[in-house]
Amino acid sequence: MFKQKSIVRIELAVIAAILAGTSLYTSKVLGKTQTTPQKLVDEVWQILDKNYVDANFNHQDWKAIRQQYLSRSYSSKKEAYGAIQEMVAKLGDRYTEFYDPQEFKALNSDISGNLSGVGLELAENEKTKALTVIAPIEGTPAFKAGILPGDLIVQINGQITQGMKIEDAVKRILGPVGTKVVLTIKRGSQSQTFQLTRANIAIHPVTYNTQTTAVGKIGYIRLPEFTQTAPAQMHRAIEALEKQQVQGYVLDLRSDPGGLLDASLQIASMWLKQGAIVSLVNRDQVKDSYNASGHPLTNKPLVILVDKGSASASEILSGALQDDKRATLVGTRTFGKGLVQAVEPLDDGSGLKLTIAKYYTPKGRDINHIGIAPDINVELSEAQQQALVENRTLGTLADPQYASAVADLSKLIQSGANHVSLHDEK
Repeated sequence: MFKQKSIVRIELAVIAAILAGTSLYTSKVLGKTQTTPQKLVDEVWQILDKNYVDANFNHQDWKAIRQQYLSRSYSSKKEAYGAIQEMVAKLGDRYTEFYDPQEFKALNSDISGNLSGVGLELAENEKTKALTVIAPIEGTPAFKAGILPGDLIVQINGQITQGMKIEDAVKRILGPVGTKVVLTIKRGSQSQTFQLTRANIAIHPVTYNTQTTAVGKIGYIRLPEFTQTAPAQMHRAIEALEKQQVQGYVLDLRSDPGGLLDASLQIASMWLKQGAIVSLVNRDQVKDSYNASGHPLTNKPLVILVDKGSASASEILSGALQDDKRATLVGTRTFGKGLVQAVEPLDDGSGLKLTIAKYYTPKGRDINHIGIAPDINVELSEAQQQALVENRTLGTLADPQYASAVADLSKLIQSGANHVSLHDEK
C-alpha cells in the first residue's frame, strides 16, 4: 500500500526548533541530480495525487491546481518551495507539510532521536487556530522553563502568532545552538514570557526504575517519544526489570506526542501475546492490519498513564492494550489523532510529509478528534501539573495519577491477573 522508501510517522506535529542531523533515507542519493523548480513542483503533486488520504483533495480541483503551478515561471528553488507550500496548504491538512532541505534535515534528526532547539511539540488548534503546546520534551529548555501541555504561544520574539502558519512559527523558533528565543504564552487567563536558550537535545526515550510497594516490587517505565531507538531501549528496560523480579508495571505515556509507526508496533508486541495492534485504512478503503509478533517479554499486570499530551503512537499503543484488556489506562483523555503520515524524501534534499491513512484500534474505534478515555480518570490541577513538570522524577506517590496507577496495579497483582513471568514459564 505504501512505498518502501517512506518512513511512516504518526507524530502529532512538527517539533519546534530542531536543526541539523543525518538523513535516514538511503533509497535516494539526495542532492545529486539537477531538479528544475517545475519538476520539483510536479514531483510533490504526483506524490499527493497517488497517496494522499482524501481522494477529493479538500474539494479542490487537484488537476487544475497542478496546471496552475506548473505553468508558473520559477527563477529559483526558493520560489518553487513557496509555491509548493501554497499548493500543499490547499489541502487544509495541518499534518501534511513540505520541508525545504534544511528543515528536512531537522525532521530526520527528530526521527532518529537527535535534536537541537528548545524542545516543544506544537499543533494548531483546529477550532481556534491557536498555536498550542502539546508537550515539552523532557530535559529540554522548554521543559526546564516550565512550559506546559495546553499552553498557547501568542508571541515569538514579540511577533504575534495569531494567523501565523505553524511552519512559519517553527522557522521563527529555529536558530543556532546558544542563541535565544522569547516565547510569550497564555495559560488560562494569564500570560507569561519565557526566554529560552536553544541547546543540543539528546532524547533518551526510555527511563525506568523499581518501586517497593505493599504487594511487592513494581517496575516504572517512562517513554517520552517513539523514536527509532525507543524499541531497543524499551526491550532493555523490560528485560532489566524482569531480572529484578518485579510483580507488575506502570508505563508512563503522558505528554508522549508519538513518533514512528514501526516503533509503536514493536513496543506493543513486547506486551501483547497475540492479536491485532492497529489497522490502517487508505483512501481506497484498503485495510492493512498489524498484529502482535507473538513474543511478548512479560505477561505481568500493566497500568498505563495517559493524558491530553498522549497522541498518535501513544494512542495506538494504549488503545491496543486497552482493547485487548492487557492494560488499565489511568489519567485523562488522550489527544485524539487517528491519522498516519509518510515522509517522502525529494530529489533535491527537501521532503514531504503527507497523511496517507486513518487508523483504528483493534475493536475498530476511530479516535481522531475524540481521543481515548482512560479506565480510571484522574485529573490534575494546574498546580499539580506544574509540579509534575518541574519535579519530574521516575515514579513518585506525590503524583496523584501515578499513585492511582500504583493502587490499581496493586489490586491486579493481588488478584493474580496475568501474573506469570514468561521467563518463569520457560
